[in-house]
Amino acid sequence: MKIAIGSDHAGYELKEEIVKFLKSNNHEVVDFGTCDSKSVDYPDYGLKVAEAIKNGDCERGIVICGTGIGISISANKVPGIRAALCTDSFMARMSREHNNANVLAIGARIVGLDLAIDIVDTWLKTEFLGDRHQRRLDKIEDIEKKYGR
Repeated sequence: MKIAIGSDHAGYELKEEIVKFLKSNNHEVVDFGTCDSKSVDYPDYGLKVAEAIKNGDCERGIVICGTGIGISISANKVPGIRAALCTDSFMARMSREHNNANVLAIGARIVGLDLAIDIVDTWLKTEFLGDRHQRRLDKIEDIEKKYGR
């Protein structure tokens, strides 16, 4: 799977570890930065990852900041993006099964490395269930259309 990934300075170290995990599991990774722990603005990286998904350049994306909140809000501003902030593997599974989340958000200051890897692994292996859940996603798309997003 081709995966876009991006983080701000707070998520940089965790991003680097997740990239290693993804590559060791034969995923193609497009790293949008940041490239060190110097202070940067999370919306820039959330947008880059979201646009890669929206444009079809990558199949899914992972965004990381200190809490995961700001970068997930940023990514969700792009129409068609369903970024889910997950703090455990159950949330990761449900975000895929029920919401067909195409971007995973993680808070580097919230979850440790082992848990983050488990969240990523669960999220990547879980498929969307469709059926009644698709009806709900269609309603989300209607909201985006209503507000011109």
